[in-house]
Order: sequence, then structure tokens, then C-alpha cells
Amino acid sequence: MATDHDPYRVLGVEPSASASQITHAYRTLMRRHHPDTRTPARQQAAQSGPNQEHDAALQQVIAAYTVLRDPSQRADYDASRLAHARRDHDRLAHEHSKPARRSAWHTGPPVFLGDVTDSHPPPRLWITIR
Repeated sequence: MATDHDPYRVLGVEPSASASQITHAYRTLMRRHHPDTRTPARQQAAQSGPNQEHDAALQQVIAAYTVLRDPSQRADYDASRLAHARRDHDRLAHEHSKPARRSAWHTGPPVFLGDVTDSHPPPRLWITIR
């Protein structure tokens, strides 16, 4: 499980999930990551060295459930999540509404100066003295 700060993603539920759906997801993930319920192959791997992946996942699941199980904490998290999304949306909308900046070198139509690599010699000037 990758490090994620969104409790809904950690538990694998939608933001509109009910309290029973959140509890069910929490218990399922706790069974999967808890050291006492690991399969024998996982137990051997855990005995040979610290199993930090499962420990980190377990801590994330506990932290996510702590936020989402309490209605007031969940409401606070949802409000901050919406404010963050709205701020990002406003920032992107403001960036896209700015006119494109153009350099002074690129204003006006292009100017054709002629072929500067012309191979013809310059014309001769004849002066007549009288």
C-alpha cells in the first residue's frame, strides 16, 4: 500500500460511503494487514525481518479509520477536502484566463528582407566625364 493521505483511498471507499461501509472496509483491511492474521508464508517473512510494509499499511488504515469513524472529524476532513479542491480549481481557472504573453519581437506581421545569399554581383556604375 503506497503512502496516501486520503482516508477514503486508504480504506478503498467512496466519499459518499455510509458508516457501515467504512467499518466493513476497515475490518477487511485490518484482517489483511494485522500480524496475528497473516498467512504462514507471511509469518515466515515477518520472522526473518521486520515487515515494514504491513506495519506502515496497518498504521495508515488505523489513521484513516480514526478520521472517518467520527462524524465531526469526517465533516471537518470533507470540508477541508472541498476547500482544497475549490482552491485548486480556482487557481487553474485563473491561469487559463490570462491572455498569452507575447514578446515585442513577435508582434506584427513577419517581414521578408529578401535573399541575402544572392550570388549575383552588384551592378556596375558607369560614370561619364565630359
